[in-house]
Amino acid sequence: MKKIIILIIFFLSFSKLNALIEVDITRGNLDPLPIAISPLHVDIKSELIDGLKVKDLGGDISKIIEKNFKSTGLFNPLKKDAFVQKPDIAHLKPRFEDWRLIKAQALVTGKIIISDGKLKVEFRLWDLTASKEMLALAFTTTPTNWRRVAHIISDKIYERLTGEDGYFDTRVIYVAESGPKNQRVKKLAIMDQDGANTKYLTLGNELVLTPRFNPSNQLVTYLSYFRNLPRVYLLDIETGTQEVVGNFPGMTFAPRFSPDGKKIIMSFAKDGNSDIYTMDLDTRVVERITEHSSIDTSPSYSPDGNYICFNSDRSGLQQIYVMKSDGSNVKRITFGDGIYGTPVWSPRGDLIAFTKVRKGRFYIGVMRSDGSGERLLTENFYQEAPSWSPNGRVLVFYRETKSGPKGEGFSAKLWSIDITGYNERKISTETDASDPSWSSLLSK
Repeated sequence: MKKIIILIIFFLSFSKLNALIEVDITRGNLDPLPIAISPLHVDIKSELIDGLKVKDLGGDISKIIEKNFKSTGLFNPLKKDAFVQKPDIAHLKPRFEDWRLIKAQALVTGKIIISDGKLKVEFRLWDLTASKEMLALAFTTTPTNWRRVAHIISDKIYERLTGEDGYFDTRVIYVAESGPKNQRVKKLAIMDQDGANTKYLTLGNELVLTPRFNPSNQLVTYLSYFRNLPRVYLLDIETGTQEVVGNFPGMTFAPRFSPDGKKIIMSFAKDGNSDIYTMDLDTRVVERITEHSSIDTSPSYSPDGNYICFNSDRSGLQQIYVMKSDGSNVKRITFGDGIYGTPVWSPRGDLIAFTKVRKGRFYIGVMRSDGSGERLLTENFYQEAPSWSPNGRVLVFYRETKSGPKGEGFSAKLWSIDITGYNERKISTETDASDPSWSSLLSK
């Protein structure tokens, strides 16, 4: 894949004044902020550039920004048919009273210029309560990258209004599934976080499982079966280069990167027992981290790399444990009613997401890194494999459902939910989907 570079070419202004706008990021979608996202004014007379209808770009970019903000549950994008000011005039200076009449508290305006085959997008964020400009930036890129510009603008606005990093200029890799349940064809697939630009990375000739992004770049590790033997692979999303990390004895499970991307941690079964191992990607040296007669699996590093959470049945039932990264000081952190699995540490370091099974029902939940403060966010027939957005705000996971009253139908879909437990949404995919992993920000 061709690497996309978008350059910030200048700062128009950045108000350091404390705005009167407040976005409550602790309550999900209970009180979303009314925001007006004006279509971007297009300052160009050409009809087509690189096959794109230039006159439509202003509206298309604003629609993506609007969709991004709607999906958070924190914002309420207002309907455009209520807008009074034209996009070109509003971008120069809004008539604040006109926008306040439709109950908007924030306004996004913009302008598109195409020159010498380059796309330049300017945008401004206005605080309508204080009648002030909050943020203004411009980006330049090739015209075909207009969708990424929309996502980057969304991130900048989200950061300014909430104080948190955004997560819109990201991708999700997952296992695309098709066919009957007992004969599933599974391919690696990748898409933008909003479900657009789906690409299939494998042909489906071999079973693929548990793709995981490198936290620091667009490298992916995953498990695949070659002649019925498990192999761990590395795949560079940008170049398409793929290599085998190694062939491991027995059954291998859930490879995942260390925070610096220099190691892979995984579990594999040997002589009927499953333990956790790491592999240095430069030296290919394998180190055993746990050595116990129980089943230890699903390891995940803390963001500082000092600790590892994993699940184990060493207490009799599958529970979550935390240990130092060298395997010492193992502590059990879950003691609730049920079976715990698939723990994954938040990028913020404060929470661990997990799957819990209790009385035949599956839950996605979060807890503090010491096991306290457990909160179950969503319940269903079958769901698992939570993965964090890069800002630690949202979880994506997959859910299986029975479509017939007798359980004869079957589907697997991706879902997302805010860590507050609000704003649960199904993510659109071209096929059934499982085992999602969220990338870091592309623009960092």
